[in-house]
Amino acid sequence: MSDFLRTQLPTLDAGLSRAGTWWHARSARERGMLAAMAVLLGAVALVYGVVKPIQGARAAALADIRTYETLNARIRAAGTLSAVRPQRRTGAPEVIATQSAGGFGVALTTTPIPDGVRASVADASYDSLVQWLADVTTTSDLRVRRVTLQRLGSPGHVSATVELGQ
Repeated sequence: MSDFLRTQLPTLDAGLSRAGTWWHARSARERGMLAAMAVLLGAVALVYGVVKPIQGARAAALADIRTYETLNARIRAAGTLSAVRPQRRTGAPEVIATQSAGGFGVALTTTPIPDGVRASVADASYDSLVQWLADVTTTSDLRVRRVTLQRLGSPGHVSATVELGQ
């Protein structure tokens, strides 16, 4: 040990001297066992004092992310909130379905059925079709009774038969 430490920290020097004397008084087997125990205790302290808390914090953060992503998706799906109600469509079900479909670029053929209308769509994007159905149900008294979708060759396009009624 340097002279500086001996003069500045005499208690440390005495303690290290006693520890050295105690260590050298042990047999080689005892020193090996004590070293193994120190390594084992160090590993346990590292695992339970550092690794486990970090893993727990990471799991909690991932759970929070999933929760907030789910909430964000629900908020986006709910749409915008506004005090203005959409204008209600009135008239024959065929007219309501055709007027609403025009706003979303959905070309359809209508056939009257009891208390409603059957609309056939030959080719439309899935998103446009879903937006059209949402618009029909929010701006009129028509409700979707049955939907039959068939995927087309181009990605994202479907053909559909939709029964709307009151």
